[in-house]
Amino acid sequence: MFAIPQFTRTSLLLILLFFSGVHVFAQPYAVGHRQASFTDASRNNRAVTCEVYYPAQTAGDNVPAAAGSFPLLVFGHGFVMDWSAYDIYWNNLVPAGYVMVFPTTETGFSPSHTDFGKDLAFLVETMQQQNQLSTSPYYSLLDTTSAVIGHSMGGGSAFLAMPYNSNITALVAIAPAVTTPPYNGTTSPILTPALVFAGANDCVAPPAQHQLPLYDSLSGNCKSYISITGGNHCQFASNNFNCTFGQLTCSPQATITASVQQNTLFTLLLPWLNFYLKNTCAAAGQFQGLVTAGSGITSLQNCSVSCNPSALPSMDDQNVSCTISGNALYTSVPSSFVGNSYEIFTLTGKLLARGTIRQSQQHISLDGTAPGCYLFRCSGRTLKFVCSEGR
Repeated sequence: MFAIPQFTRTSLLLILLFFSGVHVFAQPYAVGHRQASFTDASRNNRAVTCEVYYPAQTAGDNVPAAAGSFPLLVFGHGFVMDWSAYDIYWNNLVPAGYVMVFPTTETGFSPSHTDFGKDLAFLVETMQQQNQLSTSPYYSLLDTTSAVIGHSMGGGSAFLAMPYNSNITALVAIAPAVTTPPYNGTTSPILTPALVFAGANDCVAPPAQHQLPLYDSLSGNCKSYISITGGNHCQFASNNFNCTFGQLTCSPQATITASVQQNTLFTLLLPWLNFYLKNTCAAAGQFQGLVTAGSGITSLQNCSVSCNPSALPSMDDQNVSCTISGNALYTSVPSSFVGNSYEIFTLTGKLLARGTIRQSQQHISLDGTAPGCYLFRCSGRTLKFVCSEGR
């Protein structure tokens, strides 16, 4: 076996990206920005200040939001770093249809990891509440799905956040560092889908002592670990003096550029988010294909990220048929089902519709035009998996 040169591995990854149809750097939305401060009454009226970036009609501060509803990403910064070091994230993810919130708390030399984790969880809850307020600038801006994301200290604090908000859809930890206190996966298991990134040459938070133990602590049935070959700790962010200075005191150093490391990160991150937060069926295959190809990365998984019904549990009831057309699900069920309750979920657990089966053949409206894969459940029992090619 021979080693593939780094430039070749990167080229292969970009070729796969091109043919998969994932346009990581496409910008269908302008980036809007607001500053915000919310009060957490449960913690002695703690002020949680933050920077909010959102899909907008035009780029700028305090500009009107774009039409539509978007998944929420709450992002935790690294030790003695602030939100401005993460412009690469809002410039890549907000244009792709995500709202990003960056808390500006715990930036000093003695941060409370527990408070920072609680800030992340609090902002998910608060932004969803703002979404319901007609007087809020974020009214009707958000979809129901969300993820907590963080880098370094923020990645470790993202683990701490999860037990404080059961409505968080997914977890993404980028070069996460073990916190004080450390996350305890036994007493507070994380069951949601999770994605952990590492830089193979990270000497600040070495994977063997930080990312791998945190990954192993996850209890969910679909988690993925991606190690970027030659990547380091600080290149997961924009150039930052504090991070770079600390990194100069240890070894090994990165053997790839920041551009290569960040391109690899977003090439994998975006389809993963699109599947778990937007229920975009095709994105599952795009992510899994890139992981399987392994160009410039090594990986661990306890699942195959898939939207293929044949890969799902064999619960299908052959007496039930479902088809999707536009924004409607058409069902045909035995007459004995009439009068029973039904629910329709995405594969990630988002409830789209609920009601009563009124006739054996029924048209059920979905919450917007969102082709993808769904679970059709009747009286608490999953009867059918149905897929329609996604957005």
